[in-house]
Amino acid sequence: MQIAWSSLFFLKTHPLLGIVPPLNTLVLLITENNMSTHPTKDLETFVNPNQERDYTIIIDIPEFTCLCPKTGQPDFATIKIEYQPDEKCVELKALKLYMWTFRERGAFHEAVTNEIIDDLIAATDPKWMKITMKFNVRGGIYTDVVVEHTK
Repeated sequence: MQIAWSSLFFLKTHPLLGIVPPLNTLVLLITENNMSTHPTKDLETFVNPNQERDYTIIIDIPEFTCLCPKTGQPDFATIKIEYQPDEKCVELKALKLYMWTFRERGAFHEAVTNEIIDDLIAATDPKWMKITMKFNVRGGIYTDVVVEHTK
C-alpha cells in the first residue's frame, strides 16, 4: 500500500471557548494514494439528445499541458473544441481524463492538435469539428494551431 502525505491539519481555536490547543494536537493526515480517477485515452460518448437539430457544442479547456519534445519543459495551452454532433456527443469527464494523458508526453504543437481531433472524430463522428489550441509563449513565440473537419 502506498501512503501519500496529503496534508497537515491542525485544530484551530474553538470559537466559543477560546481554547488554543497545545502543539501536540497537530494531526498528520495519512491517506492511501488511491485516486478515483486516472488518465485514460478512452473517450466515452452518449447519444445526442437532439439529433433532429443542428447545434454547436463549444468546450473550453484552459489548463492543457504536455511536454516539449525537444527540451522536456512543460507546454501550456488553452483548447477550444467546437463541434456539431451527429449521433454522439463526448462525455466531459472522459474528455478531462483524456486530456490528462498528455501531461507527461512530449508532443509538437501541430501533432498534438491533430491527434486530439483524430481521436475525437473517431469517438463521436461529428458533422463538423474545429479545434483551436493556443499555446503559451515558448522562446518568445506564441503558437496557435487550428484544425477543422467536415463530414
